[in-house]
Amino acid sequence: MPPELIIAQEKKNFYQTRIAWIVLFFIAAVFLFYAVSFAPPKTFPSDFIIAIHSGDTISETATQFKKAGLVRSEFYFKLLAHFFGGSTGVIAGKYYFNEPLSIFSVINRVLTGAYEIKTQKVLIPEGFTAKDIASKILLVFHDFDSELFLRLAKEKEGYLFPDTYFWRPDILPTQALSDMQKNFHKKIAPLAQTIAAFGKSEKEIIIMASLIEKEARQMETRRIVAGILWKRLALGMPLQVDAVFPYINGKNTFQLTTEDLKVDHPYNTYTRKGLPPGPISNPGLDAILAAITPTVSPYLYYLSDKNGNMHYARTFPEHVANKERYLR
Repeated sequence: MPPELIIAQEKKNFYQTRIAWIVLFFIAAVFLFYAVSFAPPKTFPSDFIIAIHSGDTISETATQFKKAGLVRSEFYFKLLAHFFGGSTGVIAGKYYFNEPLSIFSVINRVLTGAYEIKTQKVLIPEGFTAKDIASKILLVFHDFDSELFLRLAKEKEGYLFPDTYFWRPDILPTQALSDMQKNFHKKIAPLAQTIAAFGKSEKEIIIMASLIEKEARQMETRRIVAGILWKRLALGMPLQVDAVFPYINGKNTFQLTTEDLKVDHPYNTYTRKGLPPGPISNPGLDAILAAITPTVSPYLYYLSDKNGNMHYARTFPEHVANKERYLR
């Protein structure tokens, strides 16, 4: 190859290499600029709700979103929001964020009112106390005011129906309580005539159902236990139900001591006769049905072993024998 062609080829290669490096540098600069200014922050929150109030400006929203970790730059938020939003501005409301979004996606949502607050499933099991319910909702919705819920639920124990609920992440304690109480009244409405015919007040039945919910698992055993407990009440016997102690001191049947049974407390069914002053849990429909359709049996005593099997006795000596056989 002639020298002049070699030189020309070398120059061409030099300029091609230089252009390639310039292009690579430009691409890298663009990516770096995007990462620094437009990419989701590392602190982008999950399961997060933020409110834009009526009258909030783009500038105020930019400051709020930067503090919340939703965008990296207030400046570019304001610049892009003004560019894409013009005179419209941001739309007021509560916005739900659960995964990292670029500044473009965040701005698009607040300019179009894409709140994306969807309902989520919350399963409240039968026999949960108000405290259990508050903890379960807080586990699903991290911003839920569980302390306010407990204060408001103080007089509603027993009437918060256990069920599957679909709530938005911004659910308020008042609304959650209202939904559960309305569900309670809806579910027991078909039982109104049976409850009236049974001859006990609704409160007495719900208290009994709350005990049964904790004392037995199957419908058959629940009805037998219901019959035994109603019989004890009629005879003027103490109910002697261990299920009250988690409500009193947090201990279950197998943790109780003789001293625990002697501690006087309004809910201690060993030291006080009659039903406890209120429900110890929020019973499901089966427990409520068992309370008003008890099985008449010759038994006066029962116990549940560590496997959940129920054992009955007609007399106290038989009951003591069952304790020695199944609980030792």
